Amino acid sequence: MSLTQQRPGAVSAALAEDRLGVPSIVFFVISAAAPLMVVAGVVPTAYTVTGVIGVPFAFLLLGAIFALFAVGYVTMARHVVNAGAFYAYAAQGLGRTQGVATAWVALLAYNALQLGLYGIIGSATEPLLVDWFGGAPPWWVIALVAWALTGVLGWLRVDVNGKILSILLVSEIAIVLLFDLGDVAHATAAGFSLEGFTPGALFVPGVGAALATVVAGFSGVESSVVFAEESKDRLRTVPIATYLGIAIIALLYAFSAWAETVPTGPEGIVKAAADQGTELIFNQAAAHLGSAISTIGSVLFVTSSIACMIAFHNTTARYIFALGRENVLPSIFGRTSARTAAPIAGSLLQTLLGLIVITIYAVSGLDPVTKMFFIFGAFGGLGLLLLLTITSISVIVFFARDSRGETTWRTRIAPGLATVALCVIIGLTLGNFDTVLGVEPDSILRWILPGIFVVGIVLGLVWGRVLKSIRPEVYANIGLGAQAVNGGIK
Repeated sequence: MSLTQQRPGAVSAALAEDRLGVPSIVFFVISAAAPLMVVAGVVPTAYTVTGVIGVPFAFLLLGAIFALFAVGYVTMARHVVNAGAFYAYAAQGLGRTQGVATAWVALLAYNALQLGLYGIIGSATEPLLVDWFGGAPPWWVIALVAWALTGVLGWLRVDVNGKILSILLVSEIAIVLLFDLGDVAHATAAGFSLEGFTPGALFVPGVGAALATVVAGFSGVESSVVFAEESKDRLRTVPIATYLGIAIIALLYAFSAWAETVPTGPEGIVKAAADQGTELIFNQAAAHLGSAISTIGSVLFVTSSIACMIAFHNTTARYIFALGRENVLPSIFGRTSARTAAPIAGSLLQTLLGLIVITIYAVSGLDPVTKMFFIFGAFGGLGLLLLLTITSISVIVFFARDSRGETTWRTRIAPGLATVALCVIIGLTLGNFDTVLGVEPDSILRWILPGIFVVGIVLGLVWGRVLKSIRPEVYANIGLGAQAVNGGIK
C-alpha cells in the first residue's frame, strides 16, 4: 500500500514520484542560480567593489570546487533519499542532534535567498513600465504581484513548475549568449585579451571579496538532490543533473564575465561597471544589437527574477516538508496536496513570510535593493557555504562507518578536498563580509548576520536534545525521510 493510500483525504505525507527527469531538475538548479540576474547584477558588482579583473577565472575556480563537492554529495544521495538533503545528510553522518542544527541553518539560508528576491523585482520592472506607460507603481506593488504568482505556482504539480522554468530559462540563456556574442563582435582596437581567465588576474589584493561576491552566482546548484524523491531513476537523474547544472553555470558565467570586458578592454571594465552597474550589459546590448534586443533582455531580467523565486520557493517548501514529515517541525508541514502532491503547508508558510517582509519594508521605507536583496542574498549565501561544508564532513563520517561499496575518491578524498576549499572560502567571505554587504568595515551588521547562524545552530542543538528527552520516537526518525512515515526504526 502506498503512503498516499495509507492516508486518504485532502493531504498526504508523500511527494510525487517519477515526475522529474534530468532536464526538469537542471531547470530548477539553473533557475535558482538566475543566469541573467548574475550576469547583469553579480558580475558588474564583482568588478566594481573589488577592482579584480579575474572574475571569469573565479567562476571557473568555484565551478571546480562545487564539482568536487558534488562527488560526495551525489554519492550520499544514492544511500540517503530525503527532500531535506543537507539536514538528512548531517543527521545520518554526524548525528540526529547535529542534523536538527543543520536544518535550522538551511531554513535561515533558503528563506533569506527566497525573500531577498522580492527586493529586486521592482527595480528590474520599473524601467520597463516607465518606458512603456510613462510611470510605474511603487516597488512593493510589483513585488506583491510576483509574490502572488509565486505563491500560486507553489501549489501546482512540481513538473508544471519545471515546464514553466524551462521556458523562462531557455529564453534567458539565449539572450545572455546573444549579448555575449554582441560584445565579442565589438572588441577594442587592442583586440581580445584573455587576461581575465588567468590565475594572476584573480590572486591579487581583493581576491577574497571577489570570491565572496561571485559565490552567490552558484546558489541553487545543490538543489538537485532536494528533488530526488520526485525524480525518475534518481540514481542516474540526480548525478547527471547536478554535474550538468554546475558545468553550465560555471562556463556560462565565466564566458559572460569575460565578454563584458571585450568592448571595454580589461583596463576599462572596472570603471564601466562602476559607472553603469546593472545597466552595463543592457547598454552594451543597445549599442551593439539595437534597443529592441536590449528591451527584450530587460524583460527577461524580470522573468529571471521570477524564475529564481519559483525555484527557491519550491526548494524551501520541500525542506519545511521534510522537517514536518519527521515531526521536527509541527506535523502539518509534513503534508502534501492529494491532487498535486505539492508541499502545501510549506508553500503557504513561504508565502506568508514573503507578505510579512514586503509589508515591513514598504511601511518602513527601507531601500528594497540594498537593504533587502543584497543583505538577504549575502546572508543566504554565507548560510549555503556553511551547509556545503557541513555536508562534506557528514559524507566523510557517514562512509567511514561503512563504505557501502563506494570508492575512496567518492567518500573521503573528494569530500575532504571540498571541505578544505569551502573552509577557505568561508574565511575569505567573513574577512570581506563588509564589502559583500556594501557596508562600512566597522559596521556591526557584518558580525550580526553571521551571528544569527551561530544562534540558529545553538537553538537547533538544544531542540535536538529536547526531542531526544521528551519525544524519543521522533528523535529516532530524524533524517529517515519517507521511512519515518512508515514507522521508522523499530
